[in-house]
Amino acid sequence: MDQYLARIAAALERIAPPPLPVADPAVHPAYVWQRGGLEEARAFAPLPLGLLTGIDAQKETLLANTRRLAAGHAAHDALLWGARGTGKSALVKSVVGACQAEGHAIALVEVAGDRLEALPALFRTIAGVRRAFILFIDDLGFEEGADAPRALRSLLEGGAEARPDNVRLYVTANRRHIVARQATEQADALSPRDAMDDKLALADRFGLSLGFHVVDQATYLAMVERYAMRAGLPFDPADAILWATQRGGRSGRVAWQYAVELAGRAGRAMA
Repeated sequence: MDQYLARIAAALERIAPPPLPVADPAVHPAYVWQRGGLEEARAFAPLPLGLLTGIDAQKETLLANTRRLAAGHAAHDALLWGARGTGKSALVKSVVGACQAEGHAIALVEVAGDRLEALPALFRTIAGVRRAFILFIDDLGFEEGADAPRALRSLLEGGAEARPDNVRLYVTANRRHIVARQATEQADALSPRDAMDDKLALADRFGLSLGFHVVDQATYLAMVERYAMRAGLPFDPADAILWATQRGGRSGRVAWQYAVELAGRAGRAMA
């Protein structure tokens, strides 16, 4: 009997995945929270804050808020909403990098939008650490399920598992209220009024709501110029405009991609 039990135990060990290594939350500049474990982010290399062009007001506001959190002062959760490619995600990473460069004890933790139910466990992991944390939920939408906004609302304020004092959530989304586009996505609502109340209740939980909008041509070219100057590359404005036209619009992401293209043409790497 003991022999059979040993064989069964060995088989179960082979089937079960090995436990995830838990990264020290007091050491690394950035982490990824996945499968119930805190893992070190292998390559956290945010752009210098000064490179981000055309979003000066958003930079100033989010940097000031992040500094306050890092210093142990009152700070807001933040919703960064607006057009794709306008610098929302880059800004979150850059302000954390800037605060770290200033000597602040702060780290970024990336959390997938479909992992919100696991956030209470993450809160327990980092609540007692003498360090500030930005929990970064990127591109949150309704693909995570109809309960995602309600779960996030509870975590932001008023729920039994509200986030600790050393933690703030920075969330990016394409729409201001993180709402569904299709009426069918609101099918479970008791009434249109209930659906709207849910949307506004979530948006109102963020102390900061920063909008990011499609850039004009002058701002786009200024972005290209800043990226190109950093790499020591000349560029032709007409060619940069053609690049954006072929991609269907102007944005910080398109400007960066054009700078990468310039570096590739010149036979150089783009940091």
